[in-house]
Amino acid sequence: MSQDNVYAGDSRVIRFFEELSRIPRGSGNEKAVSDFVADFARARNCAVLQDDRHNLIIRKPAAPGYEHAPIVIFQGHLDMVTEKNKSTVHDFTKDPIRFKIDGDMIYAQGTTLGADNGIAVATAMTIIDSPDMAHPELEILLTTEEETSMGGAFKLDASPLKGRMMINFDSDREGILFVSSAGGINTYHTVPLAWKEAGSFAGEPHTIAVQGLMGGHSGDDIIHERGNANKLLGRVLDDLRRHAAFELAGVGGGMKVNAIPREAEAAVYLDGAAKTAVEARLAELNGILRDEFQASDKGVSVTLQAGFDAGDSAGRAFADDVKTAVIRLLALIPNGVLSMDKAIGNLVRTSSNLGVVSVNETHVVMQSLARSSMRSQTDDVVRSMATLAEAVGCEFRTDHYFPGWPYRADSKLRPVIEAAYDKRFGKPIEIKAIHAGLECGVLIEKMPDLDAVSFGPNMYEIHTPDEHLSISSVERTWAFLEDVLAALKG
Repeated sequence: MSQDNVYAGDSRVIRFFEELSRIPRGSGNEKAVSDFVADFARARNCAVLQDDRHNLIIRKPAAPGYEHAPIVIFQGHLDMVTEKNKSTVHDFTKDPIRFKIDGDMIYAQGTTLGADNGIAVATAMTIIDSPDMAHPELEILLTTEEETSMGGAFKLDASPLKGRMMINFDSDREGILFVSSAGGINTYHTVPLAWKEAGSFAGEPHTIAVQGLMGGHSGDDIIHERGNANKLLGRVLDDLRRHAAFELAGVGGGMKVNAIPREAEAAVYLDGAAKTAVEARLAELNGILRDEFQASDKGVSVTLQAGFDAGDSAGRAFADDVKTAVIRLLALIPNGVLSMDKAIGNLVRTSSNLGVVSVNETHVVMQSLARSSMRSQTDDVVRSMATLAEAVGCEFRTDHYFPGWPYRADSKLRPVIEAAYDKRFGKPIEIKAIHAGLECGVLIEKMPDLDAVSFGPNMYEIHTPDEHLSISSVERTWAFLEDVLAALKG
């Protein structure tokens, strides 16, 4: 396996992607990459509109013979999810993403790769850098903060956009054309902190750690029913309180609300007898979890270690009512697949992901992302979470609602893409809806007559440090995109 950070192939898209990957571009930190792409486009005589959210609208004139064709929007997002392995030393605010090439696949070195959605930006750069490419007038729309709130798309002034056909390039399976997506909303259960001071309880500090899970995208991968480390931690703590006395001093797990958490920890105080009981019970629970998750998370484990990762300087533990509320919430917050869409095969309709659990100076915070293709079911999940907060006695709020993208039966763009795919590959493209959120829904709210589709090359394990990208799929998808744009002559 090559460890060098150099791509030596012929794909211009991959070369631009590697260049892009040297620029930090976590959500909320997109100014540098936005400026870079804007300068790149201006140097190639494209008009550029850059707003105060660092969104970009780049105009490339129509190729000869396409002057009267309808304008087409090509759309992606500038930001990436910033996840890394616990052992990886990497500062996403300044360090480049380093490639690791293994045959046809590109990985990063212990971090997310950022192919989601850097590959759309690199593809846009390739379009801009192709003077002889056949295409209608293009409006290249690159947004910010998609991975956290879709804030760039929400704040975008869409009035300069004249196109009413849009190709979103934020999908991760070659050969699939997405025509609808779920909406969603962030939810927060927060427990006000109160403490037991040192000397008021017994026991030595220990860490209970849930590890070895696959994780994944909380929309795309939720159907695989992989273990959620935060929920498993809640299950373990709820089980252990029935077998041993312990004090709870901290909890934490997950890094992004739209990523299924792979690791979670609890800081506990145990005396000798409790430690023995906990060790015995964890041995049983490890066997149970390995049986339950043998198909999805073979490496799952729950361990007990002496000491706290963050040290034992505070010498305090949660008050009893805080401990009870935290364990109840971890055990009871809705998570995973909540309903399937019976009209479309193998499609999740409604789900929730308990993505991040953290402790700040004043509260324990549990953040979930609820998704559904039906607003009524999104609302129902939110109501049930609010009712749970009332029952437990904690605070509850929501933010960053994003709308779903409804299927458009009268699409003029979809048949062109279907014909282009069949002509190139000799088989039909698969038409699907997606449970993940895409910016299409936000943009369609701004432009109700927008005719949108979404496709892209093969990417795997996105939103995790195992994220990887198929080079050959990028090459095939680029050639197919060229076919599509050439066919949109009007």
